[in-house]
Amino acid sequence: MGRILSLVVACAIAAVPAYVAGAYAVAPALASTANPVTTSAGTAKTTTNVAQTTTATTTTSVTGSTTGTASVTTKGNGAPSGSHYNLNIIGVPKDKTADMNNNDGHRIFVQLINTTGSTAGEIIGKNFTDISKVNTILLAPPLPGSGGSFQVLDANATDKNGAIFQLPSDISSWTVWARALGTPGGTADMTTCATVTVVDPLNPLGTIQEVVCSLTLTLTRSKNAKFQDVTQELLTINTGTTLVGTCTSTTVGLFAPCLQNYFWNYDNHGLKLLQLRFYPVSIGGGG
Repeated sequence: MGRILSLVVACAIAAVPAYVAGAYAVAPALASTANPVTTSAGTAKTTTNVAQTTTATTTTSVTGSTTGTASVTTKGNGAPSGSHYNLNIIGVPKDKTADMNNNDGHRIFVQLINTTGSTAGEIIGKNFTDISKVNTILLAPPLPGSGGSFQVLDANATDKNGAIFQLPSDISSWTVWARALGTPGGTADMTTCATVTVVDPLNPLGTIQEVVCSLTLTLTRSKNAKFQDVTQELLTINTGTTLVGTCTSTTVGLFAPCLQNYFWNYDNHGLKLLQLRFYPVSIGGGG
């Protein structure tokens, strides 16, 4: 079942680059407003984000992630208070051609309108080497022993190779919050995917890396955006079954060894800017 998350903002944006911030920045507080969240079944619930302290409880069994109860102090814009890492996913009308390897500007460029990328439904069950990498953000842990943290390794998701974003190997110690900005009406479907090794249906003696994907997160730009906790959608994969590879749980965290080639599939429909903020669990709660 897909989960649709509607994110809204308090002011229109005149130019996207004005919102491209670096790491460890906190946005000003905005007025309180209610945010509708619609599920794929068509039912809706409304939550109100104000400056307050809330208690979030996680009960899902997660391999490579965390469970428990944590208090989260949020500001008027819905985001937790405290230091964090910013990542901006920017929709551009024209594909980038410059080399953007090791170009860590805390931003990744994607096609504004997904013309050559794929939806999550189109890649599930496919061989990873055969799918389009346009509007794909490949997720990579740091090199062993490097102690690396968040870093954009390739900022260009508009080309055939996709972008590369490095996250800490202990990603279960972090939460991620998101809000959609830009011209009202833009949307994007963001899905966490990975691969599992299976027998090649065309060659019983060989194997392929078959794509599996989790619930799709739909982000919509409208008025008065609030940050929303999207940890479960972006930092874990719900495989729907324990019979995927060597996974022992239906839900696994990023970089769990039972899956490989973790990535975000970003199916964009005119969303100019998605802001992601990564907080330590001690600040952002348990997801």
